[in-house]
Amino acid sequence: MSTTTRSSVRLTAWVHGHVQGVGFRWWTRCRARELQLVGEARNLRDGRVAVIAEGERRSCERLLVLLRGDRAPGRVDEVVEQWGDARGGFDGFVEA
Repeated sequence: MSTTTRSSVRLTAWVHGHVQGVGFRWWTRCRARELQLVGEARNLRDGRVAVIAEGERRSCERLLVLLRGDRAPGRVDEVVEQWGDARGGFDGFVEA
């Protein structure tokens, strides 16, 4: 799978709430793969999950909607997003 294309973007999302120890990273990986995104979902020491996703902007926007939705495992209180140009370097989407 190509990690970047001309129209690729990078979404970085910090997910706040009860999102560790509930399968959130696994669930995020599954949704990202369905959307053909590459990147990672990583637990942070402060209890948040950091999600980095690269691919088509529409797919990243869809992932953001899913992260904020009521079907995500655990409890999502807030998602802070940052957008930028894709940087590449990912091979698939992983739980880091």
